[in-house]
Amino acid sequence: MNIANKITLLRILLIPIFIIFLMINKPYFREIALIIFIIASLTDKLDGYYARKLNLITDLGKFMDPLADKLLVTSALLMFIQLGEIKAWIVFMILAREFAVTGLRAIAANNDIVIAASILGKLKTTIQKITIIVLLLNNFPFNLIGLRMDTILIYLSLVITTASGIDYFLKNPKVFTNQYLNWRLHNDMLNNIDRYRVIVG
Repeated sequence: MNIANKITLLRILLIPIFIIFLMINKPYFREIALIIFIIASLTDKLDGYYARKLNLITDLGKFMDPLADKLLVTSALLMFIQLGEIKAWIVFMILAREFAVTGLRAIAANNDIVIAASILGKLKTTIQKITIIVLLLNNFPFNLIGLRMDTILIYLSLVITTASGIDYFLKNPKVFTNQYLNWRLHNDMLNNIDRYRVIVG
């Protein structure tokens, strides 16, 4: 395992530690959870930097990196439901988008189609992490001026996450076209085999 993949693995290992500190209501535990989340988020940039600079891009890294990001964000959002700081239906919508796009990528990969990360997709990840940081800060310093920036960011995350998901599907119709053509080809082959068996029989 190269240095880039080790950094990605570190991000995954930080997740349960982040959850523990966020879950336990003790002085400064939330602040520690915030620091852990920021460190974990920064490792996303670091592993990508090493992978590109040292030419350490591997199939394992391509699998682990987005998985680590999704696990980090998902764990934080689910914890906020537990803490009553975010509505469950919002998290459900966000996670539904993640599963849908992951499924789209899986179908695309099965058809040898590469779906590159879109600008909206990258923006979605950034906004989600900023939202989580503001929530961990209990809306500080915006609460000093009576601005509910945490609520604004939650709904902004929902809108951008949904929009980026729709964008992926609209820009990659060939994924479903290829999947349908492969299905038709497979069925035609099976039908031809059955006809051959009937004739031979």
